[in-house]
Amino acid sequence: MTSEDLIEVLGNKYNTEILSATTDPKSAQDLSDELDVPIATCYRRINELTETNLLELHDRPLSDEHRRIKVYRRNVDEIEISFDNGIAVEISERSVVKNKLDDVWRTMSNQ
Repeated sequence: MTSEDLIEVLGNKYNTEILSATTDPKSAQDLSDELDVPIATCYRRINELTETNLLELHDRPLSDEHRRIKVYRRNVDEIEISFDNGIAVEISERSVVKNKLDDVWRTMSNQ
């Protein structure tokens, strides 16, 4: 994906808010409620962000109604855009340590 494509995705309404809100895993419904985004739009934005690997499907826990729900978490900690010598986008992915801690916590909470 080119820098211009990433900037276009980040420029779409709600995408940066969704990324900011997904430090911790959240479902589409949680994001819709928290950010006041229509649920259909929320799903479209989640698809767009997962296609660009900025957001990932983190887990599929059981809801209170005993249905599987998808929860998403961002893959990035920082995005830096530079306009020196053209457009450049630098992405800092979530650290391996944070991912491992999340996995341990999820395993412990499922027992």
